[in-house]
Amino acid sequence: MSVRTDAAENPCGYLFYPAFLMALTKRATILFRLASAIAICAATTSFAQTSHPLGISMPTAERVASSGWWPTKGDAARETYVGTAVCATCHGHKVASQQTNAMAHAAVRASDAEVLRQHDSLSFRVGPYREEIVTKGGKSILTVSSDDSATSVSAELLWAFGVGHMGQTYLYERNGSYYESHLSFFASSKDLNITPGQSTETPGSLEDAAGRRMAPEDSRRCFACHTTASVTKNEFDVNGAMLGVTCEACHGPGATHAAAMKSDAPQPGAPAIMNPKNLDPVESVDFCGACHRTWEDVVTAGFTRIGTANARFAPYRLENSKCWRNPDPRLTCLACHDPHQPLEHDPAAYDSRCLECHVKQRGAKTTGDHPGAACRISTKNCTSCHMPKIESPSQHSTFTDHWIRIVRAGKPYPN
Repeated sequence: MSVRTDAAENPCGYLFYPAFLMALTKRATILFRLASAIAICAATTSFAQTSHPLGISMPTAERVASSGWWPTKGDAARETYVGTAVCATCHGHKVASQQTNAMAHAAVRASDAEVLRQHDSLSFRVGPYREEIVTKGGKSILTVSSDDSATSVSAELLWAFGVGHMGQTYLYERNGSYYESHLSFFASSKDLNITPGQSTETPGSLEDAAGRRMAPEDSRRCFACHTTASVTKNEFDVNGAMLGVTCEACHGPGATHAAAMKSDAPQPGAPAIMNPKNLDPVESVDFCGACHRTWEDVVTAGFTRIGTANARFAPYRLENSKCWRNPDPRLTCLACHDPHQPLEHDPAAYDSRCLECHVKQRGAKTTGDHPGAACRISTKNCTSCHMPKIESPSQHSTFTDHWIRIVRAGKPYPN
């Protein structure tokens, strides 16, 4: 939840990188991207965004500032959002299936968090501090006590971010500010541990042991990725937010589109709504990167030499792959992941995607349509070898590495 997070899984916090190294890294990578971009065909202009002239990754802040819709954009009025029930009148099957995707449950009120209901007494010790979350009577209370003091601090948890498949982080409010809980729940241990991005050092006070105060911009960005319409007319207001990533979080406010589709007038409704399928490959990956971090977001933030902690930034990892040197619609996020369906965990389910670009038979010549050589080992379970599972100790989770490559024993993790 710190700055920009995975919309449905566990949160990522702040990580720091020396400014002079970051500048050198960025200059080198930009030169590489510019050289690569020469080979990219002219991008097809989307009605929702003006394509970058070179088709290279852009910072999400730039995308959001551009004209047209982009995820996390908050300039539309609340009344222009119609909600999933209206979308379902024409797209019932997609709306129903999208509810089975983790993104649809990226945020819930803490009182409705299934993780907290199933684990009604959770505790963790950091130095002299005992941190405990007790759920009872529809409320979850965070209490921090200390061996060095008879006093304690308590706060009612208000929000749970992340569906809990990997982790879940909690928010509470104090003096008009949101606080991110010092501890998160992790599915791997079925217990609490320090929230990624927060210090692993012993907190300096009871208040610090409870959580960290989130700057207003942090709160806005977190809710923008975990809810829909929490920012409208560029004002942050969670009271009008729709829980989770709904249709309009990706497709944009739907009132104009819905009215046009119901009208007998000849005005078509399609141009009034965003369809990510119309984006070119780079735009498409940046689109998902609005919440999962674009390649440029990661480089700019200095997250390029942080070890396995950056395995979670799938757009960045994907665009470092050799396959990405000539961006292809068959290699975008949407090529493998349907946001209207649950995430597929069976490696075999992705084989057909790989074989859309790779020839099947050893020794077979590559073609313009199949530029990828055949694998010497197999044509099955491709991702199990070429997109390995990476354990991130600081995040207490395992991520699929989207840096597609031939993984060799003893070779260091590529950053």
